[in-house]
Amino acid sequence: MKRPSWWLAEDGPADTVLWWIILVLLGFGLVMVYSASAPIAQHATGNAFYFAQRQALFGALAAAVLYYASRVDVDFWERLSFPLMGLSLLFLLLVFFPFIGVSVNGSHRWINFLVIRLQPSELLKFALLLFVSRYVVRKGELLGKFKEGLWPIFVVLGILGVLLLLQPDFGSYAMVVLLTGVLLFLGGLPMGYVLLAGAVSGTALGALAVSAPYRLARITAFQNPWADPYGAGFQLVQSLIAFGRGGVFGVGLGDGVMKYFYLPESYTDFILAVIGEELGMVGVWALALLYAVASWRIYRIGRRAAAAGDAFSALFCYGTLTWFGGEAVLSMGVNLGALPTKGFALPLISYGGSSLVFLCAALGVVLGVSRRYPALSARAVAGKAEVEHG
Repeated sequence: MKRPSWWLAEDGPADTVLWWIILVLLGFGLVMVYSASAPIAQHATGNAFYFAQRQALFGALAAAVLYYASRVDVDFWERLSFPLMGLSLLFLLLVFFPFIGVSVNGSHRWINFLVIRLQPSELLKFALLLFVSRYVVRKGELLGKFKEGLWPIFVVLGILGVLLLLQPDFGSYAMVVLLTGVLLFLGGLPMGYVLLAGAVSGTALGALAVSAPYRLARITAFQNPWADPYGAGFQLVQSLIAFGRGGVFGVGLGDGVMKYFYLPESYTDFILAVIGEELGMVGVWALALLYAVASWRIYRIGRRAAAAGDAFSALFCYGTLTWFGGEAVLSMGVNLGALPTKGFALPLISYGGSSLVFLCAALGVVLGVSRRYPALSARAVAGKAEVEHG
């Protein structure tokens, strides 16, 4: 049977270690979502498996997306960058429309598609990686010129900033700025512009962080959560208590008590605290090790693509590494009290369909790159690319 033109021609194996780590994280996430959400689900719906059943469906869809994304030619993904970016902008607008957008606790971050909800900011992260990677490759040396190279990116960031901060979703916008900055830097942006952009972005994000009273309260509470344990510091205090109860080896899977309405967002933003209580610091460190190994594998795949002269694939891999590894570090830092309290999902673990599916889409593209450039030495990969293109 003839393959379609957009199907990956190479039949080489994908990175096996990364494949298994992703699948293990998805499976472990399902177990922990059930453990962390069962009391809340039983109280709210009468079905202790309510959130776990939905997570199982999300996980199955994410695994399918992971596989098929790994089989699609990277060149096809590159051609999709502009359409996906346009679709992301449209969806970011639709969250504000009645009967289409869904408001939860005053935030407009979701679109209602009959039985499922889509969070456009997660699609945006995936589309942004494709868009900026292609932009950097196409602009090349023009990145050093403000008007021709940087101004269009600043316009895009400005538009995204308005749409995301109106939701409001400060965390997603901070990640958008981080992803864009990393890709521009790796793409060859002159150091002077890097320092200037970092100073401007840092100042702007800092001003936004303290402009809203609730954000300022989170920052001050992070420094001393025990000063207001029943107010701004409540989430962090409960998280730290959970880790304290778990100790080194934990109280046992399913035997934690903090998920019984003590710990807010126990199956989403603060699921690591439940892991720490039930599996102890041994479980937390094992999870951190999986993230570290997966991040290293993503980096190696990007390095092989760079050695072969495939700048777009290399940049996309490094951007995915920033997204995947960055959110893991941020989520862990928030749960452990090392960073101000902010909603960051624990990648492939926390409850949520949009984050699972679109992160798996990005990881699938990375696995597709690993199929194209198997684990050879950098010199061998470069020689293979020279033969193929020469």
